[in-house]
Amino acid sequence: MTQIKAWGGESGLDGSAMKEAMMRIGVYAGLLAVIGLCGPVMAQDKRQGEKTFQRYCAACHGADASGHGPMRPVLSVAPSDLTLLSAMNGGAFPLARTVRQIDGRDPMAAHGEPMPIYGDFFQGRDVVLSLGNGEQMRTSRQVVDLLAYLQGLQRR
Repeated sequence: MTQIKAWGGESGLDGSAMKEAMMRIGVYAGLLAVIGLCGPVMAQDKRQGEKTFQRYCAACHGADASGHGPMRPVLSVAPSDLTLLSAMNGGAFPLARTVRQIDGRDPMAAHGEPMPIYGDFFQGRDVVLSLGNGEQMRTSRQVVDLLAYLQGLQRR
């Protein structure tokens, strides 16, 4: 058996066993790196998204997200029909744009101020959301759940 000097000492591993051990260490390190880069990925909860929508969005957008909420008559700009987001985007749900509008990265003139008007509630970046095109975006759990609910409301 050939002795290989490693980290200042003698190793009892022959060359092929050392290669195998180093390859395993490399694979495990690579997996840990990938897991660490991805961050927490959470499942979407449509029921929680509906609760969030009813609490924060329905007053303007309506309980059915059609844009006919009780606040509509007093708003200077009519709320959007959120059931038509996909239809207005060539049949694909505009995931990234919707996230940016909800969490305030893409301010909307209709709201007078950058959304959200509810402070920090939607502004977290603790969840990694796959955009479906190989890209990812960080956002809050509340936004991810709200997206799941809105995607389920889309009319074809």
